[in-house]
Amino acid sequence: MLKTLATILKDNWKWRKQIGHLAVFELIKKTRGAILNWAWLFIKPGIYMLVFWFALDIGLKAGGTNSYPPYFLWLLSGIIPWFFMREILNIGSNVYHRFSYLVVKVRFPLSGISTINSLSALIVHLGLMVIVLIVYFSFGMPLDLYLLQIPFIIVVMFIFFNIFSVLTSQLSALSKDFSNLLKSIVTPLFWLSGIIFDIYQVNIDWIHTLLLFNPVTFFATAYRDALYTKSWVWENPSALLVFLFVFVLTLVIMLVVYKRLHKEVSDAL
Repeated sequence: MLKTLATILKDNWKWRKQIGHLAVFELIKKTRGAILNWAWLFIKPGIYMLVFWFALDIGLKAGGTNSYPPYFLWLLSGIIPWFFMREILNIGSNVYHRFSYLVVKVRFPLSGISTINSLSALIVHLGLMVIVLIVYFSFGMPLDLYLLQIPFIIVVMFIFFNIFSVLTSQLSALSKDFSNLLKSIVTPLFWLSGIIFDIYQVNIDWIHTLLLFNPVTFFATAYRDALYTKSWVWENPSALLVFLFVFVLTLVIMLVVYKRLHKEVSDAL
């Protein structure tokens, strides 16, 4: 298992330049032919965000009146990381079909192909985080030590969902049913994760415990703690320990699956 992990890390390091170039090229392809070009990478999430803010804050009065910090920041800090996670769930889990030429013709390392998509999503996420910080400071929020958590959270989120992408993309390449299953749970996962509601206000114990095992909930809450509620990620040890368990379990399963199936992917495609 450690040998497989070493191989994956070695492949990603060896092909790092190609991975970086292809990640940027993916973004160029998405915006090619558009007058606003790269701006669309941020306009679409912006529209998505404003619609949710209007529906929940203006329409349903979820944020109350004259709340401080403003409800918009609470909502923003939960939804922005979702855009990255959604990209991995939608595309990263089916990335070998998207880059089939790299699998079949170039014999690109499979783990590196997942990293291409994850890195592409990360670049957009970093741009969105710049916008989040501009909004954050425009509301008069303080420059404090809690913000130092954000780079750490971003790195851990990238690593975890890249591992998840390596795992699920192999299973999706070998099973169309698995691919369809993942696509079907993306929307329910958004509504059932702690993105637009506070999991600590869920009074049903077993549901609250179940939500802790959801990595989407963990990262949305971690961003919110740094930007809004102003607490450290280790101040809730139960959530942190559960996430570490999920992280290690996902890594182990990925290594086992990668070792057994990575040679069969090219034949399946």
